[in-house]
Formats: sequence, structure tokens, C-alpha cells
Amino acid sequence: MAKKKTLFECQSCGFQTPRWMGKCPNCGEWESLIELSSDQIKFLQETQSLQKSSGPAKARPITEVGEEHFERFPSGSRELDLVLGGGIVPGSLTLIGGAPGIGKSTLLLEIAGNLAQQKRRVLYVSGEESAGQIKLRANRLDANHPELYLLSEINLEKVLTEIEKRDYDFIVVDSIQTLYSDETPSAPGSVTQVRTITFELMRLAKSRQIPIFIIGHITKEGSIAGPRVLEHMVDTVLYFEGDSNSELRLLRGFKNRFGSTNEVGIFEMTRQGLKDAVSIAGKFFDKEKLQAGSALTVIMEGSRPIVIEIQALVAESYGHPRRSSTGYDNNRLQMLLALLEKKLDLPLGTYDVFVNVSGGIRINEPAADLAVIAAILSSYRDRELSAGTVFIGEVSLTGEVREVPALQQRLRELETQGFAKAVLPAKPLEESSIKCYITQEVSRIVEWIFV
Repeated sequence: MAKKKTLFECQSCGFQTPRWMGKCPNCGEWESLIELSSDQIKFLQETQSLQKSSGPAKARPITEVGEEHFERFPSGSRELDLVLGGGIVPGSLTLIGGAPGIGKSTLLLEIAGNLAQQKRRVLYVSGEESAGQIKLRANRLDANHPELYLLSEINLEKVLTEIEKRDYDFIVVDSIQTLYSDETPSAPGSVTQVRTITFELMRLAKSRQIPIFIIGHITKEGSIAGPRVLEHMVDTVLYFEGDSNSELRLLRGFKNRFGSTNEVGIFEMTRQGLKDAVSIAGKFFDKEKLQAGSALTVIMEGSRPIVIEIQALVAESYGHPRRSSTGYDNNRLQMLLALLEKKLDLPLGTYDVFVNVSGGIRINEPAADLAVIAAILSSYRDRELSAGTVFIGEVSLTGEVREVPALQQRLRELETQGFAKAVLPAKPLEESSIKCYITQEVSRIVEWIFV
């Protein structure tokens, strides 16, 4: 009697092994390996044999390869077009992730309504809501247009049949984890199902030049649920960020084959839906309500300078001192605290230190280091910082305050918002109405923060 063949597949990354293991050796996830059935193993073997049967591709010199040109079209949202690199690319496959209720479905339904208003035929596929539920949200978003078609379906073959009936210009799939294919013997949301469905959607987008946006659920760690191959297969990956208690939402690109990933889109959640933020001045701070432990800085999100508030709380510890940060790298916070103990002889080893970036924004550059130190010192001494002062600079392990890029853009933003003083690591090249205090050593910051 032939021995039964067993195969285990990781539900996080798709790694396959003939024996079960508690921890996936590829992605490090625990208890993620699931045994595949005989039908699933047969399906994988047939798929691999089809791939091997195709003829080998012929390599050509790069000088003989022609450039591929594509024309973008506007989505109707200035902020989304900014993140995408200028607009929607025909034939692109875009994945949008984010926490539940942050606005993924709302944004894409608004975009679908905008494109339908432009006389583009749009299909909105939902596996989570009925057509009537989507209709209620469309009434609130003013997205009712005859060129917008709704399809409440989770079977991929039926969705593809509907697409064959009409020439659609834009497709939304909400969400990828709810779809399943009859040809794949596996449960919806599994590695095999997600991989098969994503491949079919990618083939459809490329062959018919239809841009497809798919919504992906996220895990409790904040990453897209399902296999990592999902993010590798799509052209663009966008993530929604922001505090659910705040009306501001940030859309950030983590992968874009047709543009840069440096830009970020800022939206406001209103009663009429998710709208482009008309002005972000003062959205992340309140100059009139700054207290001890608050410091201001300017960060760059792509080409856009944003003034934000850093909040710090330093309190005596009654046990093991805690260091926690929200919106700021916790490892970098540990480094700055060690630097303050060494350079300024502050006994922070006996204090709890908490740092928070207001507005739900996450800092991805070191230009806010000086502001974090200023906020910590302000809280430690229980003294307010000098009114109208902004701190800009990167702090190194040696205690040196280093220059940051786009300094002139940051200063122009400060002038626009009426700030008077700034603590910088170097003198600006252009004249400015802002009074600049130059400090290149972190030990000298005390001279300026309370001036």
C-alpha cells in the first residue's frame, strides 16, 4: 500500500514542508502550518506542471527593449492621486489595507462614484455587505450614478462572468479575504485561495487594462492578513493610518511600481464621508494649549512639511522604569534617554518616560529627535518651553545635532503659520523672519529651550 503523502503549508507566508513544525522557518510565525488535503496537493501539482510546460522566455538586450508608456487618469481625489504618483494607471492592481472602520470602503466607494460621474463604468464587488447596505452608504456619500454597478458576490467565477458581460473601466473588490474560487479546494482567506484569486485579478487587470483596487484585512500587528505573497503580487500597496478617535486619516504608500512611495495623503472623516484635507495647518497641534512636556517640530511627509506636537511625560518610577512611545520609534527613544543620562547627567534611570505624537501621525525620520529631547526636559523640569519655538534636528550617539534635509521648506512652513523662533543645527542658507538659535551639541539645548 502506497504511503500517503503529507504536505503542510504556512498560512502566513505560503511556505511548504512535508512535516509539521510548531514555528514556520520562513516567516517565524507560530502554529501557522496547516496540513493540506489530498485535493489541495493535487491542485498544487497540476498548477506547477502547467507552469513547467510553458516555453522558456527569450532574453533580449536592454537596448532593444522599448519603453512602456501609460497615461494616468484622475480619481477625483487630490490626496489619493498624490499617493499613487499622479493618478490611476490603467491595468494596475492596487491593495489598500487598514484597521476596521478607518475608511477603506468609504474612500473606494467615493472614488467609484467620482469615476462614474466622469462617465466611466465602475463595478463595486462586495463580499461583506449587501447591495442595499452599500446603497445606504452611497446616499450619504453622494455616489449614486447610473454608471456605478454593485455586485454582492463572493464566488470568483461569478464575478468574472459579470465582468465579461460589460466593459468596465474600474473595479473595486471588498475584500480579497472573502472571495473564493471553485477551482481551488480550500477555505476563503487561505493561502491557496488568496494566491489564486490575486493571480486571476492580476491577469484580468493586465489583459484588459482595467485598474482594480482590492481591500485587504489587517492582523492585530497591523500587517495585511493572509500570505505575504499578496503584497508581492500587486503593483501598489497602500495603508491607512490614524487614530480612530480623530477625524484625520493618513494614506501612505509602501509599494508603488508606477511612482514614489514618499508621499502621504491626508483625509478628514466627515458626515459626508472621507474628504481631502483642504488645509493641514494646525491639524496636529494647538499653539495656544501647549504645556510642560510639549514641544513642536516640522517633519517632511514626501514633499509636504507638517508641524506636529511631541508630548512627553516623565514621572518617578516605583519599580522597573518603563519607556513607551506612540508614533515614535521606541528604540530611538531608548537611545535618546541614554544620551541624556550621559551628556546632561539626568537620573532618568529612575523615571518612567512616555512619548506621544499627537494627531495619530507616525514619525519616520530622525528630524524630530531634538523636539523629543526638548519635550522630555520640559516634563522633567515641569516648565513650559519658550512660546512659539520649534525644534528641528537629528541627534547622533555622540550627542551631535546634525542637519536635516529640506530645511528651507520647513522654515517656510513655520513662517506661514506665524512661528517666531526655531532651534536648528545650522544656519539656514536663505534669509528668514524666524529667529534661529544654532546648537550643534545636545548639551547646549538647555540654553535655548526655556528662552
